Amino acid sequence: MKRFLVLLLAFCMVFTLAACGGGGEEPDTEATLDLSVCFASEPSTIDPALNSAVDGAIMLQHTFEGLIKWVDDGNGNAMLAPGMAESWDVSDDGTVYTFYIREGALWSDGEPVTAHDFEYAWKRVVDPETAADYSYMLDCVLNGPEIIYDGTKSADELGAVALDDMTFEVTLHTAIPYFTEIAAFPAAFPVRQDVIEEYGDQWTFDPATYIGNGPYMMSEWVHNSYIMMVKNPNHYDYDNLGPDSIKFALMDDENAMLAAFNSGELDFNEGYPIDEVPTLLESGQLKIADYIGTYYVCFQTELAPFDDPLVREAFSLVIDRNYIVNQITRAGQVPAGGYVPSGIYDADGPGSDFREVGGDYYSLDDADYAANCERARELLAEAGYPGGEGFPIVEYLYNTNDGHRVIGEALQNMWQTELGVQVTLTNQDWAVFLDTRKNGDYSIARNGWIADYNDPISFLDMWVTGGGNNDAQYKNPAYDALIMQAKSSPDAAVRMQALHEAEDILLAEHVVAPIYFYTQPYMVADDLKGWYYTPLGYFFFAYASK
Repeated sequence: MKRFLVLLLAFCMVFTLAACGGGGEEPDTEATLDLSVCFASEPSTIDPALNSAVDGAIMLQHTFEGLIKWVDDGNGNAMLAPGMAESWDVSDDGTVYTFYIREGALWSDGEPVTAHDFEYAWKRVVDPETAADYSYMLDCVLNGPEIIYDGTKSADELGAVALDDMTFEVTLHTAIPYFTEIAAFPAAFPVRQDVIEEYGDQWTFDPATYIGNGPYMMSEWVHNSYIMMVKNPNHYDYDNLGPDSIKFALMDDENAMLAAFNSGELDFNEGYPIDEVPTLLESGQLKIADYIGTYYVCFQTELAPFDDPLVREAFSLVIDRNYIVNQITRAGQVPAGGYVPSGIYDADGPGSDFREVGGDYYSLDDADYAANCERARELLAEAGYPGGEGFPIVEYLYNTNDGHRVIGEALQNMWQTELGVQVTLTNQDWAVFLDTRKNGDYSIARNGWIADYNDPISFLDMWVTGGGNNDAQYKNPAYDALIMQAKSSPDAAVRMQALHEAEDILLAEHVVAPIYFYTQPYMVADDLKGWYYTPLGYFFFAYASK
């Protein structure tokens, strides 16, 4: 057995990133500090089991805490550290994790946090009745696949069990290198069984029932305006917390967001008019961080005309990725030659790169764009639509955002100019858009995915048949088999070979059309210190100061 304690955090850390806020400076506990930040508009959900968006995850990282959490190491690096578990053991074969809940861990209402809260939460995630998008994330746990995919076992049989109030044991069917990051992921956060059973799906909307165990707790939610969070007096690290309150402004008007930041109303902001990017970069107001993710188009593969892979390939080939990153986004994004982005480790771990090993699936050379378009027209003709003749008018769906609109207009023009097809543009508010896309009520949709942990399976297992984040409604038994092979083999080389083959299938069938690999542009007040960030897209403000 190997005991993992605070002094051995570097061993359990999967990767680090320099914190853009820097420093771990001590907050001024005598001054009142009220922060206001803005990431997006009204969240689709702030239920840990149901959230699948980065903005929701950032909020959840403040109101809840997992067995393991992300911390600033004091030198500008984000790293994994004990959270609700003050320590844990790992069996010699890497399949059994025994977590020891810290003494004095409390919920925001003063009730003790126990191992039973984690058992309930994990089994709730895999329970088909919950319909959690991330249920597949826990298919690494013993009996998980039989519960999630086959229905041959019940959620009660998941290998995640409270041995007593203070001991939570998780048994994996196969050792995996990224399990500590799963233990720090929002879907693995504890929730209160008594609260959810009493209030059902309404439990997240009222501060009185939104009981969390994180450093902050919700005090007010004015829908489509803001969510206010205040320090949780029952959190074990209360005395070291920084801001007295954190206001999450809910906005989708980029001009208003920039104006609010410039006026000092916002201390942190991710929204800005896309045509302002060069000016904001030149002034230094807009900063860029690493971000492990891919911006892409997905197709509804069950509905004509995009049930035909020839059509999907034609639409993908005529996307001028260089034009989009050089003339539209202009914030350091990299044209995507594949789906899994750069920065994800391959078989050799840190220092190896899955994208470099896998290479590009199509030419990104400007000189080859005309040939790509010619090939696309041939494919469309082969599908029965020569010159676009007879092709139905289709809709491109995106969430309300100036940047997404401009990219949508560029795609619309490329598809019409090069293929002779007509594409209309429709935008929806963020929460509505997520539901529409998830339900498959679209033809083509703007999409993006950020790593949940540093492993290519974070991008590839979402496309298994019936997966909660499989917005393309894609079904392929051969693909499913490769993902299960990757999840059942302890051999890193075997895992990675299966994952490369899975990506080969995904892009051979053009389920998605990758456009670029993300960067993370943001704006932050000059005097805001002590916040930190991971390349998973999470910003942390619990220890911020001015």
